[in-house]
Amino acid sequence: METGIARHGSPEAAASRLHRGTNQSGMRDHNERLVLSLVRQHGSLAKSDIARMTGLSAQTVSVIMRELEEDSLLLRQAPLRGKIGQPSIPMALNPEGAFFIGLKIGRRSAELVLIDFLGTVRSMLQHSYRYPAPRETVEFVTQGMKTMRAELTPAQDKRIAGLGIAMPFELWNWADTAGAPRDIMDEWRHRDIRADIQAQCEFPVYLQNDATSACGAELVFGQTGGARDFVYFYIGAFAGGGIVLNGRLFGGPTGNAGALGSMPVPGPDGKPTQLIDVASIAMLEKALNARGVEASHLWTSPEDWGEIGHELDDWIANAAQALAYAIVSASSVIDFEAAVIDGWMPLAVRRRLVDAIRQAIGTIDGEGLKLPVVREGTVGIHARALGGASLPLSERFLIGSTTISRSI
Repeated sequence: METGIARHGSPEAAASRLHRGTNQSGMRDHNERLVLSLVRQHGSLAKSDIARMTGLSAQTVSVIMRELEEDSLLLRQAPLRGKIGQPSIPMALNPEGAFFIGLKIGRRSAELVLIDFLGTVRSMLQHSYRYPAPRETVEFVTQGMKTMRAELTPAQDKRIAGLGIAMPFELWNWADTAGAPRDIMDEWRHRDIRADIQAQCEFPVYLQNDATSACGAELVFGQTGGARDFVYFYIGAFAGGGIVLNGRLFGGPTGNAGALGSMPVPGPDGKPTQLIDVASIAMLEKALNARGVEASHLWTSPEDWGEIGHELDDWIANAAQALAYAIVSASSVIDFEAAVIDGWMPLAVRRRLVDAIRQAIGTIDGEGLKLPVVREGTVGIHARALGGASLPLSERFLIGSTTISRSI
């Protein structure tokens, strides 16, 4: 049934509507979210375009778009004049319509990012460490939010619609691999980081697996090339991934669907192992350390690793072979259109890795399978932090959100 409830009021009232409850009854009307999703996908659309795409009546679309404009979520664009009839007026997203904060908690660094309604980064802070500690992480967020919010006008600050946390689930299980003290990592088992941060915020806080969040960033902000079903790999300190089905992020009942880092693959010695034990950047660091090379720049300078040597060549070869097997295995379950590779690495390294994966897939028996196109991601090194920011955006303004708001 078509619905449209007129909501008039002051700009302050419009901003306050960003802070509705996070349960289903408190979210924006389905049709409003549908319109915002379409405008985001196409850049700008006229009312007639939306009516044609959605099957909603012209009157309903007119009401919805007028309300979204009054809420400062949409902006009128220059009229498009045709040969006959009234000019068409496209509507586009208002960058100032809402703001979102994303937090990535990684095994070697944390990032805090503030984005606008278009996904443009307004501010970003980074904190590197040997291992993540809960108290230190909360302090970083507390000070970081204070710094970021001080740079906003009061009107902009009122339009912060949420904060999303992207972090590995069960982080404490990686103490040995991350080289972290077990007692500090065990603190994560007993801390509800979402609740800790929620206590500081008047807007809702969401939580999702870090690699799944990165996949969400590719879906919301990336250039997916029209693919509606793709498997996604993010190669960070440890490898992980996510799944998009029918244009929607699929997290499964526990949020752990697409836990591709745990997928069994042949190791360099041919014996079965997990993808995380081959394709993770931590394996490259381990190889460099074995040669006596200090490798902290892998985490602090992801845009440029400089000259590394044969260890990088070996890592790319081994990671590509493992990722190729993971892609073929995933394709035996779902015939994905694309396999997307992104990560905490320089663009040139990502390109080499993708090229090597394409070659490696050609050596694997894929008879009976329709293998996906392998391509580079389009979001880049900050995909996890941006994915965190995409959680409140998707949950509150888009169609098909799958955010898991849960403690760990």
